[in-house]
Amino acid sequence: MLRHHEIAEAGHRILNPFTEEKLLLLGQVSRIGSGTRILDLACGKGEMLCRWAAEYGSSGHGVDLSEVFLAAARERAAELDVAGRVTFERGDAGSYRAPERYEAVACLGATWIGGGLAGTIGLMRDALVPGGLLLIGEPYWIEEPPQEAYEAFGFSPGDFASLHGTLERFEAAGLELVEMVLADPDSWDRYVASQWWTIREWLKANPDDPEAPAMRDFAARSRSSYLAYNRRYLGWGVFALRPA
Repeated sequence: MLRHHEIAEAGHRILNPFTEEKLLLLGQVSRIGSGTRILDLACGKGEMLCRWAAEYGSSGHGVDLSEVFLAAARERAAELDVAGRVTFERGDAGSYRAPERYEAVACLGATWIGGGLAGTIGLMRDALVPGGLLLIGEPYWIEEPPQEAYEAFGFSPGDFASLHGTLERFEAAGLELVEMVLADPDSWDRYVASQWWTIREWLKANPDDPEAPAMRDFAARSRSSYLAYNRRYLGWGVFALRPA
């Protein structure tokens, strides 16, 4: 539920298991520069667009369903003095049709917008200039998990693949993998574990909120699934791809 993530990730700038260093590294290895226009589908708080505009001189547009996240994105753009180069709009990234094409199109950790990886690649390619770059953030299995892990995550066995299997899915879609930056256990910890503190503080401040019971359950399930399965079995990375 979107509201649960708005609460749990209130203290986050980057809404995936990346540190600031990894986000900047991704911009470097993707050769982001002053001539790079980026479309970010399901952009969250827009940290990628804002930081890359400030660090590398790029520009871009972000689309997301959450007005809470978009408000944070606009504040961040003003803070970094890049509001003239990055814009944001509220909308369903899965049905968004860009009025122009971009040198890079990103979807970091939200390939559900197109019903899965293949469908999302199709959406992204529609907005890409010929020879442009796709940036896809996607989970992968570090090793084959037990059946109870799928149940804990709410995934089906075919939702994600091994790292090599993910490569095969990209190649089947006509893409060439040209770079990647992967999360590690420490960056996973900062993304997931820090949410538990945020939720606890929110519950202290809002004990009678109608969402309070659901948020307690959200935190409990997160702790259990993360420590039992996520840290061992589930990887995540951003893959830089070009049409083959």
